[in-house]
Amino acid sequence: MRGDLAEAERLLHQALRRAHQQDNRQAIIYTYSMMGNVAYMQGQLDNDDNAILEISLKLASIYAAQKQDKLAVAGYQFCILTLEEKIAKQKDLPEDVLSAEEKANTQLLLGMSLDSYARYLLNIKELPAAQKMYEKALQISSDVQGETHPQSVVLMSDLATVLDAQGRYEEAHAYSRRAAELARATQHPEEHMVLNNLAAILMHKEDFMQAKQVYKEALKQAQQKGDAASVQHIQEELAELAKRRKGSK
Repeated sequence: MRGDLAEAERLLHQALRRAHQQDNRQAIIYTYSMMGNVAYMQGQLDNDDNAILEISLKLASIYAAQKQDKLAVAGYQFCILTLEEKIAKQKDLPEDVLSAEEKANTQLLLGMSLDSYARYLLNIKELPAAQKMYEKALQISSDVQGETHPQSVVLMSDLATVLDAQGRYEEAHAYSRRAAELARATQHPEEHMVLNNLAAILMHKEDFMQAKQVYKEALKQAQQKGDAASVQHIQEELAELAKRRKGSK
């Protein structure tokens, strides 16, 4: 029996690779579900096992992409609530029972779930809820990995985006400026995207001169990295900036 399950697991991993190559979302969902069932049958996992929760998070993201909102929200909330409960239970466990690394991994999985849910909420214009999720995700990333970690910098910039979308430009500027400072200092791989976000917020604040300077810095970096999509986007933003400057005179 156990040998059959191991073979089933191997075949499911192969099927998952093919499904991703073909971008077959129905097959991806089905395969993840089957992988979870096999893991249960092998006795490897409990309901709150991180591997099961990772599968659930991937499924929620797929449902979100398919605009199956009820399934997406249920999946995200299941992951977040289960992880929060798990972290609360693990909090006072001694090192010889559960290592600090294992605790940190669970916290980071919660941060990943909050980040993914926040992006979904931002996409459907649930801005206050998205802000709350980003704030929690940023706090976890900063606590566990440090403020200068690449993920913390991206989350800081994303939080600025959702604040900007609510017209809270001063708060958005504070977060985006700090994210840009950290991105520059650490040579962040997505520095040009962080800078583009800062420039957009400056434009919304009607600080047109500074916005143009930051856009040009972002454009130069995007060109150097060969990021054609970002180059096009920044050029479009520069054109929008020129219109706004002309209209303000």
